[in-house]
Amino acid sequence: LGKINGAVGNYNAHIAAYPEVDWHQFSEEFVTSLGIQWNPYTTQIEPHDYIAELFDCVARFNTILIDFDRDVWGYIALNHFKQKTIAGEIGSSTMPHKVNPIDFENSEGNLGLSNAVLQHLASKLPVSRWQRDLTDSTVLRNLGVGIGYALIAYQSTLKGVSKLEVNRDHLLDELDHNWEVLAEPIQTVMRRYGIEKPYEKLKELTRGKRVDAEGMKQFIDGLALPEEEKARLKAMTPANYIGRAITMVDELK
Repeated sequence: LGKINGAVGNYNAHIAAYPEVDWHQFSEEFVTSLGIQWNPYTTQIEPHDYIAELFDCVARFNTILIDFDRDVWGYIALNHFKQKTIAGEIGSSTMPHKVNPIDFENSEGNLGLSNAVLQHLASKLPVSRWQRDLTDSTVLRNLGVGIGYALIAYQSTLKGVSKLEVNRDHLLDELDHNWEVLAEPIQTVMRRYGIEKPYEKLKELTRGKRVDAEGMKQFIDGLALPEEEKARLKAMTPANYIGRAITMVDELK
């Protein structure tokens, strides 16, 4: 945003020199002719509110990306994702076999630095003693620092994502060893048909225990449900109990 409305924002000197000029209109035409947005109401300085709003948004996005970086780091540690090896890349100074999630770690670190700068700018820039102190001048010199750290982080995350491979066999094996996740749909259908204490019955069956496919099917067979509902529940597996996930992802494209 830009302004040309005098020292205190009221066109005092402008009107004193040329009282016949419509300075408000001239101000708008001049500022917009420079390709920037006109701020008609200011104090001695352009208040920087738009910068604070922008950096709050960027910092919020950075925080979301930090969460993503940490989650992917964890999925790699759990072997849900594999990382493509890159020729010449060093994962450890002493352990040459390691393939570390360095891109996500670099991203997380740079996002933290970016937020430290951007959040300070967002909270500091709208504040000016009597609308005229010069603390904004020194902090404005760090606009590029905060954005620069963010851009480096975005590049690191994208680089890390480009090296990911889904460990399909491992994920399917994990799902096959966690049939207890089907406690949710089963107890929900039990409620639909008025079966007493559905949550408690599934809790007794599954909490702190491993339940395989056969054990889950035996439990379903013992329920007072219509046969077609039993068949529908027994057709569910941890791998296909995904609701509208595929459709919802496609809707985002």
